Amino acid sequence: MNLIRAFRVRPGDVVSFVGGGGKTTAMFRMASDLVAQGQRVVTTTTTHIFAQQIALCPHHIIHDQRQDADGLIRLLTDQLAVHPHILVVGRSNYETGKACGVEPGVVDAMAVTGQADCVLNEADGARMRPFKAPAEHEPVVPSRTTLLVPVVGIEVIGRPLTEEHVHRAAVAAQLAGVELGVAVTPEIVAAVLTDLQGGLKGLPVGARVVPFINKVDSGTLALGHDLAEHLLACQQVESVVIGSVQHDDPVIEVWSRVAAVVLAAGASSRFGELKQLLPWQGATLLSRVVDTALESLVDPVIVVLGNRAEECRDALDRRPVKIVTNEDWREGQSTSVKAGLAAVPDNVCAALFSLADQPMVTAHTINALIARYRFTLAPVVWPEHAGERGNPVLFDRALFAELMRLSQDAGGRSVLKAHVADAERVPVDDAGILFDIDTPADYQEKNLRSIR
Repeated sequence: MNLIRAFRVRPGDVVSFVGGGGKTTAMFRMASDLVAQGQRVVTTTTTHIFAQQIALCPHHIIHDQRQDADGLIRLLTDQLAVHPHILVVGRSNYETGKACGVEPGVVDAMAVTGQADCVLNEADGARMRPFKAPAEHEPVVPSRTTLLVPVVGIEVIGRPLTEEHVHRAAVAAQLAGVELGVAVTPEIVAAVLTDLQGGLKGLPVGARVVPFINKVDSGTLALGHDLAEHLLACQQVESVVIGSVQHDDPVIEVWSRVAAVVLAAGASSRFGELKQLLPWQGATLLSRVVDTALESLVDPVIVVLGNRAEECRDALDRRPVKIVTNEDWREGQSTSVKAGLAAVPDNVCAALFSLADQPMVTAHTINALIARYRFTLAPVVWPEHAGERGNPVLFDRALFAELMRLSQDAGGRSVLKAHVADAERVPVDDAGILFDIDTPADYQEKNLRSIR
């Protein structure tokens, strides 16, 4: 996938890159992807940029700080009609070999005009180090920033926390609560990148945060996973992109939170008694399904109850789940889908729907769906066994609005079918994805099978 998809860049976004080395390359790579999609983009900096890097952009404008922004906007409007990508910088200092940046208000003004589909900004420098902590005067993040991208190079992991490898190492050590010179760990990097005086410094209200772990390859992917997990412990982080902007395929994986929504509100009228409370392996069908979700990579786990909600709640015995009561459960499964989605936090990027009468699905299967989602960001991911589609099914946040328009007894099948061309299918050995309990005979057979 390209950087636009990985970072979920949308028209009107103002993206600010902060942190370690690789920001300029990432900014120009994202700009190239945007232009390839037919969009117009402005790149700029509120710090400095090496004068030689100006050549990375096919067209640039030099803005004199003594001139007002209105003249720049008029020039930019004219130039964007001809050039889809324009770099805006200040005057070059030939002694330092750097071009000056522009004021953050100028970046905001360029964004407000709407002449460019996106504005990309490098908001601080790192002196080519893979990891940094900001000084008092930085970063310079424009107030209209909608996406903040803290950048770190994976090669810093294991190296000493000194100026040789970390820009402003003393500040980084203070933020992480460690001594100078210690080996840099994923915990240290995550502590600095998610600190309000570190990687989140200057974060505008409402802006999304998506860190980028750069220069990752097959040999360092496990370290990238470890760091991504620590970064996602910060609730302000929406997702984490793992990759290398210098590679042809710059994105390896995107880690984000995936919620499980367990649908358990129905009355089981065709079965003859409430299936959720049937005994299963020393517990109940419902608690078994919930336990499987808790054993997997999903977080959080949301359980939608309806009929005999209090009894079902008691059966869960204070498990660490969020319980939602669907008062409209009699109107069909769509009401439970919508009740579950309404409880999904804003920092969750996908929802996996599980059924309370499918206790034989394994945590390994759920994790396989999440792994494929991280690799593809597909709108729908489902498991298949022996060529048959089963449950649970994962839906990307981009489809939540469609799911919220479901009515009556419709589950997510209609939405799934609408996006089948872009769906990802995950072959699994888990036959439990095909087995639900519709009749007492099903229950007796499958319960005995599970005991064996």
